[in-house]
Amino acid sequence: MLAKRIIACLDVNKGRVVKGTHFVDLKDAGDPIELAIKYDKQGADELVFLDITASSDKRDILLHLIKKCAENIFIPFTVGGGINDCETIQACLLAGADKVSINTAAIKNPNLIKEASYKFGSQCITVAIDAKKITTPSPSTYHEKEVQCDNASVWEVLTHGGRNPTGIDAIKWASYIASLGAGELLVTSMDKDGTHSGYDEPLTQAIANDSSIPIIASGGAGSLDHISRILTSADAALLASLLHYNKTTIPHIKNHCINAKIPMRLQ
Repeated sequence: MLAKRIIACLDVNKGRVVKGTHFVDLKDAGDPIELAIKYDKQGADELVFLDITASSDKRDILLHLIKKCAENIFIPFTVGGGINDCETIQACLLAGADKVSINTAAIKNPNLIKEASYKFGSQCITVAIDAKKITTPSPSTYHEKEVQCDNASVWEVLTHGGRNPTGIDAIKWASYIASLGAGELLVTSMDKDGTHSGYDEPLTQAIANDSSIPIIASGGAGSLDHISRILTSADAALLASLLHYNKTTIPHIKNHCINAKIPMRLQ
C-alpha cells in the first residue's frame, strides 16, 4: 500500500497566513515563509499554498512568495488561487512550485484541465473542489448537464473561496474532472472547515468511490483520530489550524497514524 500523505496548508491573504471557519472570520496565523520552513523541518510530506483572495479580487497570484517559498523548503508544494491559464501555470512552475491547484477557472473553462495536463503532465494539475451539503440545489451556471445537481444530489460545488454556488454536483464534477486529466483532487468541505469536528467522511468516501485519482481531504480536522480515520478513504490529509496554533505536530500525527496501521513516510 502506498504511504499516505500529511500536507500542511497555508491559506494566504495579503501576504499573511490566515484561518477561519466556513471560509469566513479569518484570523492571522503567521508568516507564510516561516510556517513553510517549520512544517518542512517537522516532516510534512507536502505543502499547499493557497492565495485565497486572488480569484475574488481578480488579480494574479503572488509569484514573489512562491519563489521565496521554493528557496527555503525541500518538499513538494502546490500553489493555487487566481490560476486561469497555462501561462500562469507555467509561471508558477518556473517560480518553483511542483503543482498547481485550480478551482474557479476549471469550472469556467474545463478544457483548461485537459490542455494543462497535456502540456505539463497530470502530476502537476490538482483540481480543488469546495463542496457544501445542500437540500435545494442552486440554478446551474454550467452547461454540461451530466454534472448538474438534481434531486439526488447531496453536495454542491462553490467557487471564489466558497462565495458563489454553481449548481454543480460535487461527486459528478470530481469524476468528470478526473476524466479530463487532473492528477489529483483537493476536496474541502465548507460545512466542516475550521470546526475541528472531523473531516466530512461521507463526502470524501463518495468521491473516492467514484473517482480514479488521488484525493486530498480538507476541512474539519480537530484530533489525531480524525486524521487517521479520513486516511482510510483519502490519500492525503490537509491540515491548517491544528498545526498553525501548535495543537499538535507532524511527528505526533505520523506516529499516531502508524499506530493506527496507516502507512506513513518518515524522515
